[in-house]
Amino acid sequence: MILKRVVGMMMGCLGIGCLRISDQPTRPASHSECDSTSASDDVDPKSSSSSSVSSLSSSGRIKLSDGRYLAYKERGVPKNLSDYRIIIVHGFASNKEMNFNASQKLMDELRIYLVQFDRAGYGESDPHPKRSLKSEANDIQELADQLQFGPKFYVIGVSVGAYPTWSCVKDIPHRLAGVALVVPFINYRWPSLPHDLIQDDYRKNLSRWAVWIARHTPGLLHWWLTQKMFPSSSVLDRNPKFFSNKDLEVLKNTPGYQLLSKSKLKESPIFHSLRKDFIVAFGKWDFDPLSLNDPFGQSECRVHMWQGYEDKVVPVELQRYVSKRLPWIKYHEVPDGGHLVVYDSDACEAILRSLLLGDDPPLYKPKFD
Repeated sequence: MILKRVVGMMMGCLGIGCLRISDQPTRPASHSECDSTSASDDVDPKSSSSSSVSSLSSSGRIKLSDGRYLAYKERGVPKNLSDYRIIIVHGFASNKEMNFNASQKLMDELRIYLVQFDRAGYGESDPHPKRSLKSEANDIQELADQLQFGPKFYVIGVSVGAYPTWSCVKDIPHRLAGVALVVPFINYRWPSLPHDLIQDDYRKNLSRWAVWIARHTPGLLHWWLTQKMFPSSSVLDRNPKFFSNKDLEVLKNTPGYQLLSKSKLKESPIFHSLRKDFIVAFGKWDFDPLSLNDPFGQSECRVHMWQGYEDKVVPVELQRYVSKRLPWIKYHEVPDGGHLVVYDSDACEAILRSLLLGDDPPLYKPKFD
């Protein structure tokens, strides 16, 4: 049945991993509950020595210029004691509680201030009625401004979180100190993708069908996801068709994809936020990433791409093509990695060290056929 396969494409093949959402709210908290004061602003720099950095864990919300609220979570060291400031962009059906398995020890060592946030319509953030690639980049820039990141900051986009990250590379390169694209999804509508590379990839036609159904028959899609007569989303959880062996080991110890449960999908705000996010990510873009020139215009590499060799969500062959097409991107490959590489603490440490320090660990150098 085409609808069943399309739903499988949307939920299983499009990066719903990389999340830990057991505490995901069903709808945004009321604005009266919002406290936009960052805990890092309460730290007196005179009270902390450079040799002993306090850990940071706090949440808050900011009010954007258009009146929407955006929720975020802070990790690492206090902002005013940091050397590096990073925003992490979560993927499809995830939120600010997504897992990025970087240790506090590493963040103390490198003095990293890290912010994870709920993209529009997710978690405690208000939806954007006219979501677009550019609106996602604008949200990231405004988040950085209101949290006083300074003139430049780093961005790490995970899975479908790559589309806001690509938009940042295109629209606000002057604000970026560096970028990491971690298991970034591929939009099969990018004009520069060669036909012979994708013609036999079943994901190509399924993604087109999925976008058409999400755009033109939302009622049918919502019914299929929430009905009880036939299995729909539940059969996709921990499906080896979509996850590597290492991914499946990770999933044994995670709560699963509760945002995609029938009870959560019945909530209209959640369903429509997921639907709109999917349409923007896999619909027609206003630019082709494969045609971008180096936006930084410098010899040093500021953009990194990380791919799992055994990723069943995004084929390694496509990522290798992208990296060759854009030689200003530094390409890294996790030999036994699947789509959930952010659960691998060693890989996360390598991602941060390469992004911030320029390290190029031999273990993650691809062995091209």
